[in-house]
Amino acid sequence: MKLAPIILFVYNRPWHTKLTIEALQKNELAKDSELFIFSDAPKNVNAQQNVNEVRQYITSIQGFKKITIIENNINKGLANSIIEGVTNIINQYGKVIVLEDDLISSPYFLTYMNEGLEFYKNNPKVLSITGFNFSSKQIKFPDYYKNDVYTNIRPMSWSWGTWKEQWLNVDWKVTDYKDFISSFKKKKKFNQGGSDLTGMLEAQMSGKLDSWYVRWCYHSYKKEKFTIYPRISLINNIGHDNSGVHCCEDIENIYSHTELSNQHHFLFSKEIKIDMKIIKQFNNVFDLPLKSKIKYFIKKLLGI
Repeated sequence: MKLAPIILFVYNRPWHTKLTIEALQKNELAKDSELFIFSDAPKNVNAQQNVNEVRQYITSIQGFKKITIIENNINKGLANSIIEGVTNIINQYGKVIVLEDDLISSPYFLTYMNEGLEFYKNNPKVLSITGFNFSSKQIKFPDYYKNDVYTNIRPMSWSWGTWKEQWLNVDWKVTDYKDFISSFKKKKKFNQGGSDLTGMLEAQMSGKLDSWYVRWCYHSYKKEKFTIYPRISLINNIGHDNSGVHCCEDIENIYSHTELSNQHHFLFSKEIKIDMKIIKQFNNVFDLPLKSKIKYFIKKLLGI
């Protein structure tokens, strides 16, 4: 099996970047994997020092088969950086594993991702693979469910992998947006992947949001594709601490957890089937931040 290259996008978080790299170095396939690091330029003078620290650190990284660093001279923003960076590498290698600078991986994350990319490479219904899942406290699998992975209608940005054939077909301009946004039926169907999706797409198209991810989700919905998730997460997101450009500290910190899989061999399922009991729980996690914030502000108003 030819290993997929790893793409890591970094910006201005030296501490997070260091933890992300240190965890990735402990992966059993790290020494055999190529690593591409894309470093975006500072958006303003306030970001300059941290960007410099990140760039100084990444030049010292070892432990991979080959390391290539691409430093932007101008700030492209996360969306353009990811779209351009992934397109460049996937055109060369045919498949990729993508991380951002706030993701702590299990030592078997690369094993899972490479095995998954190999297993599903000829299945046109599978858009992507992710190593992330919410904790067992947030998603409780039914007793009858025994698989190591499950199928979801929503892609995940907190670690993912895909193939050239899937990535190059995305309409990043969302040329049918007017037709979509005027259809209640289409918006309702899109929101089956999470009640936040249509609002995110509206914000993107109106210029209030800079997101590659919501357009990736829209492509998945439009083409009726699926993403494969692990039953137990191989990724821990440490970015919800108000340090990221696109993240903020969640009221109840529901996205962070320490439950990482120690599994080193994975049984993938050829059956691409949605279990709505699992999907409902998954979607409820995305709905929780809004509910939490409403409760928080009510308590503030009441002086609690």
